[in-house]
Amino acid sequence: MWLYLFSSLILLIGATLIYAKSPSQLDKPEIINALYSNYGERAAKRGHAWFNVMEKSYNLMDSEKLENVNRFFNMLRFIDDIKLWGDKNYWATPLEFIGVNGGDCEDFAIAKYFTLLELGIPDKKMRITMVKAVRLNQYHMVVAYYESPSSVPLILDNLDGLIKPASQRQDLIPVYSFNGKQLWLNKEKGQGVVAGKSQRIKRWTNLNQRMGISKMRQPKLSME
Repeated sequence: MWLYLFSSLILLIGATLIYAKSPSQLDKPEIINALYSNYGERAAKRGHAWFNVMEKSYNLMDSEKLENVNRFFNMLRFIDDIKLWGDKNYWATPLEFIGVNGGDCEDFAIAKYFTLLELGIPDKKMRITMVKAVRLNQYHMVVAYYESPSSVPLILDNLDGLIKPASQRQDLIPVYSFNGKQLWLNKEKGQGVVAGKSQRIKRWTNLNQRMGISKMRQPKLSME
């Protein structure tokens, strides 16, 4: 179980260096066309809505960016990977998530994280965090935002739509977290202990293919 989770983790850390781009590098027509070609007209409309959120958020304060992005992605549907993709633990790219209009907790967290990177929030202020959801008694994934290195992070979550400090989320027990540079093992709701550097990550070719716009995976279940 942990080996599988860690392998998936390695892939997603590397993806930050491939997918995170500046505003001028995101080709809106190409992305919208890819969503339309792969998933249909409604997917293209969701793509337009995503770009609208970003275009309205670039010049806002970080707190407003967090709210806008969290609210947008929480409107998408929750659905288990096995039902949607035929895979027990498939981590979809943001475009796949938008395209099929659904996913599980990893997909919500990944899409929020990459979109906030696109909006200019520094990677060092964010972590994708694996937690134990006490009430569900299962693993869950959220985005943690740190205003400063020593601050209590704010949690962006699809289970609770309100952005709250980690100190107010007693229902979540942190396990590990990561961003584009490092991996941490979490023993409490703080920074955690550094467990490695992402520079050691392999499989760049496979990851680059998976993050490519034209390589979006087709779901088993229609989510239009």
